[in-house]
Amino acid sequence: MARLVIALVLVVGLALLLKRCRPVWYWACFGVLLATVRVRWRYAQVMDACHLTVPASRLRLALARWFNKPVPQQRVPRLMWVKPTRTGLRLRIRMRPGQDAFEFSAAADRLRHSFGVHQVTSREIKPGVVEVTLTGYDVLKRVQMPARTARDLLKIPVALVEDGSVHYRDYREVPHSITVGATQSGKSVTQRTVIKELASQPVALVGIDCKKGVELGPFARRFSAIADNADDAADLLEALVARMEGIYDVIRREQRISADTPAAEIAANIWDLPEKLRPVPVVVTIDEIAELTLSTKRNDPRRDRIVTALIRLAQLGRAAGMFLDIYGQRFGSELGDGITMLRAQLSGRMVHRVNDEATAKMAFGDISPHAVFAATQIPNNRRGMAVVGYSTGEWVRIRTPHTSMRQTVAACNRHAGLVPDIPELARFRPLADLAPVESPAVAEAA
Repeated sequence: MARLVIALVLVVGLALLLKRCRPVWYWACFGVLLATVRVRWRYAQVMDACHLTVPASRLRLALARWFNKPVPQQRVPRLMWVKPTRTGLRLRIRMRPGQDAFEFSAAADRLRHSFGVHQVTSREIKPGVVEVTLTGYDVLKRVQMPARTARDLLKIPVALVEDGSVHYRDYREVPHSITVGATQSGKSVTQRTVIKELASQPVALVGIDCKKGVELGPFARRFSAIADNADDAADLLEALVARMEGIYDVIRREQRISADTPAAEIAANIWDLPEKLRPVPVVVTIDEIAELTLSTKRNDPRRDRIVTALIRLAQLGRAAGMFLDIYGQRFGSELGDGITMLRAQLSGRMVHRVNDEATAKMAFGDISPHAVFAATQIPNNRRGMAVVGYSTGEWVRIRTPHTSMRQTVAACNRHAGLVPDIPELARFRPLADLAPVESPAVAEAA
């Protein structure tokens, strides 16, 4: 008996130690089993306490009155299955008639307390079925990306979502994005992570850093063009617009639409072109949008050139394989004319910790007021944590793993040979002595 007590004390002590120091190990060894038993045992009680039940049918109520029986209990939505995951549990629930998915989203906090987990999120799988994700521990406290993540051309893993899944930056799905955050919020960490992941892909990287290039300059060996002042930025953006127009000429020549042309051979963007004619995609990173668009002059011609070029790239760049990543502390109308028009073209929105609610509204005001509130609640000690909003009104909390400047520089130097030859950007090339990789030039496609 004494040995059994000692063994039990050791197991409990080990569980408490793992829960404090290694929550991932604790969940895999103890947490998943305890949470599964708790959910199975308390499911009906929790549904009733969280007001996620429906009254019995009229027939059952009538039968109870006729035969003088007790009133039937509330009907509980059916739990289809429980699936353990690396960070929690997934519950597939079939709703009763009269319920909707919003009821489960609204009851997320009540479910979190009732099941004793860290986080609860829900989404509708199909009509009548919702999937409730329980997160067993705070996965954003110490970010550990999965060993295996899906990677593809212009699709890169960027951060970890609060439910344990991976947040991807997919440029073909969301071509342009804006990232807003205060100083020391982790905005630069996100930027370095994106550049490090893109460095190994066959894409052209273009940077605009009006802070004398201190942020993007160290990555120069992998960049096809860098502008470190507003004058060069205006010329660089206009060169990108000229390249975009050239790409559209190539697409137009390759269409050759006739009555007998198969639909699959009609080109509308660079991905429909033959591989030998397909121009290399271009990802444009703008480090601080305010330094690029603020001007002390009224009717500044240089600013008008910059904003006009940015709007044209945002409106027309996707089909030409040009994508924008814009970073800044604020992105509102105080930056001048044309900014709100530009912001409307940026479908990707990410907000790190901000100093005021108005800044969050600039990004999420047209998406979700709940996302605005979540962005203002990010604590100071969670650098790299952000809220990502989608045009559908959905939003999630994410946190980027810490990526140092040295790691990104090493990745850029290691893949310096992937820098493509783009004639339109040759004069903005930061290091002209590197041997470029052969790349189909737009001017040669005829």
